[in-house]
Amino acid sequence: MRWWSLANFVSNAGTWMQLTVQNLLVLKITGSAAATGLSISVQAAPALLVSLAGGAAVDRLPRKLTATVSQALLGAVAFVTAVLVALGRLDVPVLMVLAAVTGLIATVDGPACALLGNDLVRPEDVPSAIGVGSLVHSAGRLAGTALAGVAVGFFGTAAAYAANGVSFLFVAAVIPFLRPAPGAVRAPAGGGPAIPAQRGSRRPAGSDMTVRQGLAFFARRPRLVALAGITGISAVFGRNYGLTLAVLVTGPLAGGAGAFGTVSTVLAVGGILGAVLGARLRRPSVRHVGAMAAAGGLLQILAGLSPSLAVLLVLVLPMAVVESVSDTAGTTVLQTDPPAHLRGRVLGVWRTISTAWGLGGPPALGLLMQTAGARGALIGGGLIIAGTIGAGFALRRRGTAPAVVLRTEHCGVPDLSTAA
Repeated sequence: MRWWSLANFVSNAGTWMQLTVQNLLVLKITGSAAATGLSISVQAAPALLVSLAGGAAVDRLPRKLTATVSQALLGAVAFVTAVLVALGRLDVPVLMVLAAVTGLIATVDGPACALLGNDLVRPEDVPSAIGVGSLVHSAGRLAGTALAGVAVGFFGTAAAYAANGVSFLFVAAVIPFLRPAPGAVRAPAGGGPAIPAQRGSRRPAGSDMTVRQGLAFFARRPRLVALAGITGISAVFGRNYGLTLAVLVTGPLAGGAGAFGTVSTVLAVGGILGAVLGARLRRPSVRHVGAMAAAGGLLQILAGLSPSLAVLLVLVLPMAVVESVSDTAGTTVLQTDPPAHLRGRVLGVWRTISTAWGLGGPPALGLLMQTAGARGALIGGGLIIAGTIGAGFALRRRGTAPAVVLRTEHCGVPDLSTAA
């Protein structure tokens, strides 16, 4: 697990080095903000269209081999991009093709790497492992963003892509040496790839290994549907702090780029602290996710009412902490609730849904900001988040409590099947 965490830190640092310079590179090549947005959409499109198939592939194929090959392919794409940038041969059509290929590979790589990390610890330590992964991601983001300026300043834009390629190859080189923890993975009867021996790990016949089965499981699992609703509301009306807080700081609070840089740093620190706290949740639930998301909505309202930059900075840290805890708890539920043979497909369903949020959220939030301003967007979004989640909790209590009382009074003993 230590080697896997180190590999992921290197990979995340490389990815954020590339992301830091990529939009500027596209803007430089095309001179068009619309083309920059189109490149992001092209890379996200495969996740929206074929993530279900990617998740099914992860369930069918040996996980270590799948992750190794996908990381190596991502590294190759990064190196090709670096060479084209260095030679001045990267034009818009080639750029779009490379973005689409990267997105396509990521539909398999994402769930494979996420589930591979869970195999390296005992089942009861999976929530902590996910928390460590969130911590590594936040630390890699800080390091990669800082290193991007150094790499580009000394070696040029192509260096960021080359460094990202090296980071992918480092992960691919580490994976073959990883060993699952005792009890984390068992060999299925009748051959086939090893599958995790965690909750619900019994694997049915091969006819069950279909994309449709993953969709059906997700749709019929109320806690996963509730998790999707909570996360979707939060993603659309909150969390886009790079947009809302940037406008708030540079507009009503009369700050500059340096002030927003300070806010961004505090957000990153809060994300690291939240990951540490999230890793301490031994049995996180959808209720935890909802409570943290609602708290984030209330803090977002207070941020919208901030009279000064100093007050905003005080609020930004807990905003980032509760967001990170909520994300860590939600990821744990998502990766441990389904039976082991369905986890890749469930992650594929989730990736499709989250991509739709990612594409639709910023335009919706931008329209809200255009109508109500930065303060109005933060306050209105926070009210929607906290109000929707609060109403959901209230309806759930009203819908379940009477049934339990009636059964208890009728039978004289609790109905355990209803309680479960």
